[in-house]
Amino acid sequence: MKMIWPVMALAATIAVTSGCSKSFFGGAAVGAGGAGAAYEYQNKKALADLEKDFEEGRIDQEEYLRRKKEIQERSLIY
Repeated sequence: MKMIWPVMALAATIAVTSGCSKSFFGGAAVGAGGAGAAYEYQNKKALADLEKDFEEGRIDQEEYLRRKKEIQERSLIY
């Protein structure tokens, strides 16, 4: 998710400097927002799967905490 902001900034710069219409810029922002939402949904699903694995005893607490930290580090929400 941290990669989305530089991409959005680049898209904004290109749209402004190239004289593109506002509808293109708006579409790019919506597209980037959709991509970010999809990425966060994947993080949410990964966290839910991880919790299920821990509750069912497939992984120990150390593995659970390590993987949870990885998910949190790549997410803006979790």
